[in-house]
Amino acid sequence: MKKFQTLIVLVFITTIQLHAQDAKMNSFIKNLISKMTLDEKIGQLNLPGSGDIVTGQASSSDIGKKIQEGKVGGLFNIKSVAKIRAVQKVAIEQSRLKIPLIFGMDVIHGYETVFPIPLGLSCSWDMQEIEKSARVAATEASADGICWTFSPMVDISRDPRWGRVSEGNGEDAYLGSQIAKAMIKGYQGDYSNNTNIMSCVKHYALYGAAEAGRDYNTTDMSRVKMFNEYLPPYKAAVDAGVGSVMASFNEVDGIPATANKFLMTDVLRTQWGFKGFVVTDYTGIPEMIEHGLGDLQNVSALALKAGVDMDMVGEGFLTTIKKSLQEGKVTQAQIDEACKLILEAKYKLGLFENPYKYCDEKRAATEIFTDANRKTARQIAADCFVLLKNQNNILPLKKSGTIALVGPLADNKENMPGTWSVAANFSKSISVLQGLQDVVGNSAKIIYAKGSNLDGDSLFEQRAGMFGKSFNRDNRDENEIIKDALNAASQADVIVAALGESAEMTGESSSRTDLGIPKVQENLLKALLKTGKPVVLVLFTGRPLTIKWESDNVPAILNVWFGGSEAGHSIADVLFGDVNPSGKLSTTWPQNVGQIPLYYNHKNTGRPLGDGQWFQKFRSNYLDVSNDPVYPFGFGLSYTNFSYSDLKLSSNSLKGNQTLTASVTLTNNGSFDGKEVVQLYIRDLVGSITRPVKELKGFQKIFLKAGESKTVSFNITTEDLKFYNSNLIYDWEAGDFVIMVGGNSRDVKSAKVNWMK
Repeated sequence: MKKFQTLIVLVFITTIQLHAQDAKMNSFIKNLISKMTLDEKIGQLNLPGSGDIVTGQASSSDIGKKIQEGKVGGLFNIKSVAKIRAVQKVAIEQSRLKIPLIFGMDVIHGYETVFPIPLGLSCSWDMQEIEKSARVAATEASADGICWTFSPMVDISRDPRWGRVSEGNGEDAYLGSQIAKAMIKGYQGDYSNNTNIMSCVKHYALYGAAEAGRDYNTTDMSRVKMFNEYLPPYKAAVDAGVGSVMASFNEVDGIPATANKFLMTDVLRTQWGFKGFVVTDYTGIPEMIEHGLGDLQNVSALALKAGVDMDMVGEGFLTTIKKSLQEGKVTQAQIDEACKLILEAKYKLGLFENPYKYCDEKRAATEIFTDANRKTARQIAADCFVLLKNQNNILPLKKSGTIALVGPLADNKENMPGTWSVAANFSKSISVLQGLQDVVGNSAKIIYAKGSNLDGDSLFEQRAGMFGKSFNRDNRDENEIIKDALNAASQADVIVAALGESAEMTGESSSRTDLGIPKVQENLLKALLKTGKPVVLVLFTGRPLTIKWESDNVPAILNVWFGGSEAGHSIADVLFGDVNPSGKLSTTWPQNVGQIPLYYNHKNTGRPLGDGQWFQKFRSNYLDVSNDPVYPFGFGLSYTNFSYSDLKLSSNSLKGNQTLTASVTLTNNGSFDGKEVVQLYIRDLVGSITRPVKELKGFQKIFLKAGESKTVSFNITTEDLKFYNSNLIYDWEAGDFVIMVGGNSRDVKSAKVNWMK
């Protein structure tokens, strides 16, 4: 009782302190705004890129002059304490009101110490590790002067043709929501010190649902689908206290998100209570001219009225909003509100108290790309890899004998960090070849051969090698290059083939219609299989690929995504069994592109195909392939074997706000210690609107020693049953539910429960 009373007192005191802090901030901002001219207020809404400041003097550059005049609110993509301090000094010493700038960068999955791409991170299903990766990224970025990151990206995507699926967390709203919260906690903390940076959740909203999987394309869906399946991760970010939100490029309900009042004001601020500021994506405002909404003045006014506060690069606010105010197209209150929100963000970051808070040269010299950070990246990456197949237990490999390592991605440092690793030093990344050599030392012989180019089309290879990532193209005949690999294979006990996509075959502006391994690599793989030697496919990718043939014919497949700075070491750790793989897919892998979109939580339809069937006339199916994926959502193997007991429910009949406990006994039946992600799914059998065949509602990552068993329990409440109905009311409905627990979305133990109001 005394502990409870003490807790109440602490909560009460904390609440009072927070109110006092808010009152102090509000008073400070109100006083500052009262001193600002109209031009200075509009200037706070302007976010240019660093441009000529990177190579020139901050005070003499064009942007520098604008900073002096109070016409810049922040800068992005400027790196190093020295450069940032110089620019901040202009704002503090040469502008009239000495308002500090905010400095942002695309710190997406690490800074100089790079972690796996976000899609890869999501496959760890480990929120503590994901939070830790964001914490390391924030620590390094802040040590280099950066206080704002354009991350996390939480766009749900069910179309792997879209290249930016690599930057997201997969197809599921629940998993994506948990990751959003973990990332924001890792980045922002409580802003109490100079290792905390402001997070920006993106891209709001529905960017991942672009038609045809083509980047920047039109998005259109019902609001029921929007609220139930796509918006939850953004809301989770808001609930977690994210400091800023980035508007998406696409349209929603026929209105580009950047001018969409329903999204930016009605939902984000009124319904969800968001208190931070909204920034556009790169040139998001002027791009609305091409959408067909008018000239720069008109689209800029539309964006401000919708609830957008900061204009990235477009300078629509800077050059037209004053005129729009004079013509009555926007109001002074709208300008003041946007300015206030940006100033509040700077206040929360502590920049008014200390404009050079993030400009500590000692930190820059000692906290970036450290041995400790690299060790963390290595460990986390290994937990993200997904073992897709392991026929006859080929893996783990022995640290002896001779290994043939082949493939265009086997000795390639530049592609290991993956897409949007803008701060990385690619030359310091660990290749697969280096990683294997470091781990086995002299105990095994490794013979390397490239075996093929990335692609047979040199122009395609150029498009897939942006941002300084090269492939050292071999211009010999394809068969000549393969001969080198076959020669290496003839001397080896086992073949490791490092194949797949390059880093920039995914990411922004990297949509694909063919999701298979490039033909020249496929030819190499087939030639290697014909040798009769055991083949392990180490698969690099930033999206689900169509690898039906590979799944049927290659004995072992380890999907390694793009593992970051320490990719080669992490891959070696898993291949040789120093780490038992525990990753689980956060996306469904289709048999072919024709099945897309393919996702586990689909609707049943009025004519569903029966379980285990391929084709039945007048049912929802295909003539040429089954409805099944190659690999289902949540799938991932281990070097050990886990078994699940039958599912036990605490009751089969509940009422009102009672709690249901669902339990299984998980047993490690193999000879390796390992981790298993136990997943909870629920199906609402009868609803006022059609409901998915199952929905993820919980998961736990469990470590078991070989031979060990553990009871794993989930407590289920009516909160887990809620959804948005046709009137967009969020509530649960009484009826029958199926509770499912298992190691992936397909292989589950189930039981039925009746739950009444």
